[in-house]
Amino acid sequence: MEHHVYFWLKPEHKNDTDRATFEAGLDALFKIPGVAGGIWGQPAPVMERPVIDQSWDYATSMQFESIAAQDAYQVHPEHDKFIAAFKDWWETVQVRDLLPK
Repeated sequence: MEHHVYFWLKPEHKNDTDRATFEAGLDALFKIPGVAGGIWGQPAPVMERPVIDQSWDYATSMQFESIAAQDAYQVHPEHDKFIAAFKDWWETVQVRDLLPK
């Protein structure tokens, strides 16, 4: 399965120092056992179209071998550490989970 998370940072955290700290936090998430792969990034500078939302600041796309692996990731202490460290940094977080067919 795939686990996608979109983050909108608060304006006061859109500086280079805070972005570097947040990016290090994102990197750490991919080291949690059970994460089979994935990437994090920022909006791609593609052509503007009415159906494209580029308002977010960062996103992760993670792959897991099973829903059980993703569920274990959600309660892992390092995941909790990331949330505790950065939950006050974002205005909005949206999650979209996909089950490939």
